[in-house]
Amino acid sequence: MAPKRTTVRDLRRHNRSTLLSKLFFDGPLSRHELSQLTGLSAATVSNVTGELVDDRLIIEAGLVESDGGRPRVLLRVDPAYGHVIGIDVGETGVKVELFDLAMNRLAAAEHPMTSPRPDPAEVAAQIVSGVGEVLRTSGIEQHTVLGIGVGVPGTVEQSDPVVVHAQTIGWEGVALEQLLRAGGITLPLFFDNGAKTLGQAEMWFGAGRGARHAVIALIGSGVGAAVIADGTTYRGSTSSAGEWGHTTLVYDGRQCRCGSHGCLEAYVGAEGILDRYRKARGGRDIPGTDEQSQLDALVAAAVRSKTAAKVLEETAGYLGAGIANLINLFNPERIVLGGWAGLSIGGRLLPTVRQVAKAHALRHPYGVTSIELCQLGPDAVAVGAATLPVAALLDEGADPRVNTEAA
Repeated sequence: MAPKRTTVRDLRRHNRSTLLSKLFFDGPLSRHELSQLTGLSAATVSNVTGELVDDRLIIEAGLVESDGGRPRVLLRVDPAYGHVIGIDVGETGVKVELFDLAMNRLAAAEHPMTSPRPDPAEVAAQIVSGVGEVLRTSGIEQHTVLGIGVGVPGTVEQSDPVVVHAQTIGWEGVALEQLLRAGGITLPLFFDNGAKTLGQAEMWFGAGRGARHAVIALIGSGVGAAVIADGTTYRGSTSSAGEWGHTTLVYDGRQCRCGSHGCLEAYVGAEGILDRYRKARGGRDIPGTDEQSQLDALVAAAVRSKTAAKVLEETAGYLGAGIANLINLFNPERIVLGGWAGLSIGGRLLPTVRQVAKAHALRHPYGVTSIELCQLGPDAVAVGAATLPVAALLDEGADPRVNTEAA
């Protein structure tokens, strides 16, 4: 195949994307610094930043002293240019959050799931309701929103319309985009797997920042991961790469929600942990009204209950062994544990998890890997989902609403 010919338009878009991205991640910066950091000529930087100012994408942000000349003007992305919405469709609830372009959270809404295998139409209705709620409570007008990012369980098929395959919650080929459009959503929509949106958030703003090779793990009711290879999320042939929770930890072991046996998720996902604890208690109910409160009760009980302590110790062992597999397979420089259950377990048992991972991983790759907790907390999936329309803005160097309309 002949190489694609680069046009003047392509070059212009690349330069806008380069400068806008640099200002988003590292601003405020002067035009002189932008030229030094990007390798673009001073003339190109001056012309392109002038366009971006005219488009209101960037603004002046004060002055900085120069070496002997006039003070240099600092530039930054305008936080008020627009807004983005991030949605976490988790297995315990739907979380909707509204941000400005500096990723300051302006409003949030949360709706619990009524079933572990939720009806897609009900989830779509919760999303539509949550979007309306955050716009009303913040006073933000819909026309200022650049787009809505949605993080979901399972595999996202980037077709037209987008289709979600989430075997563990009973979704097979769910046209979620179509359901949201039917519910009245007209804004640009972006979809990805929740572990991947968590991964993007942590790579941009959290514990993964600066790493080129990393695995960002999401542990909630289920278990997933975003594999970052040379700074890029690895997706595989159909975007299902990273289903770490459904790698086999124990041959013919505990039954998993996916229908198989011995999956890592059946041992370290919240549902699996609580099921093991319930059986260890002779079938007695665990205090709490939902998985999160029940896992909190288990962690709290471990200081006085040998049964609870044993379940947590075993969980740390299973998790450490699973992490050792990631180290041996992907040779990352950093592994980040996230998700509400991952933070709950990791906050108490991270030293044990590291010890077990060290015992089961090859010495050399383990020696160059750090194992850390995610820095963005339980909102990381929603934050990452909100970065999807931001990424479209940065990639194109232009408003994604304009590109959507043109398409």
